[in-house]
Amino acid sequence: MKVIASSLRKGNVVEMDGKLYVVLNAVNFHPGKGTPTTSVDMRRISDGVKVSERWKTTDGVEKATVDERGYDFLYEDGEGFHFMEPESYDQVVVTADVMGDNKVYLQEGMRCFVKTFENIPIAIEMPQKITVEITETEPVVKGQTASSSYKPAMTSNGLRVMVPPHIGPGTRIVINTDDDSYVERAKD
Repeated sequence: MKVIASSLRKGNVVEMDGKLYVVLNAVNFHPGKGTPTTSVDMRRISDGVKVSERWKTTDGVEKATVDERGYDFLYEDGEGFHFMEPESYDQVVVTADVMGDNKVYLQEGMRCFVKTFENIPIAIEMPQKITVEITETEPVVKGQTASSSYKPAMTSNGLRVMVPPHIGPGTRIVINTDDDSYVERAKD
């Protein structure tokens, strides 16, 4: 299935030269003058080699047809990360190299989308927003205004994020998994 390059997202699987690649990240560039482009970092599924490609944002890219289903995270052990399909109770093990940097976002029972090709997990898509708890943060400096400054904070899952000054330890916040940015205070 052909899609335009600017629609590619982290976790998508594309087909080039008869091989499958999983998108690690995709960035669209819109210069003031010239043609907008999409720069994509990918990992070849067959051997794990990382490659970078750049296309015009309107170029057609072949998106591979893979089976994508929602799975709930169960646990992690020496084999890898175990997920269960909620309707059929089928379990699938995602290896550490397929999981990659997404490991820090995993929470027990979390619904993720596992992409399989011929019943082998090849990519995983995390929820776009997750809720985490702040474990430590710097104290507020007098005179800082909420609109202009953010301060570094550490979350319960080991991520460093920038948060507004009014956020303190013990506060639950929502972060964007694409760029680890603060979205809002959790409503729970």
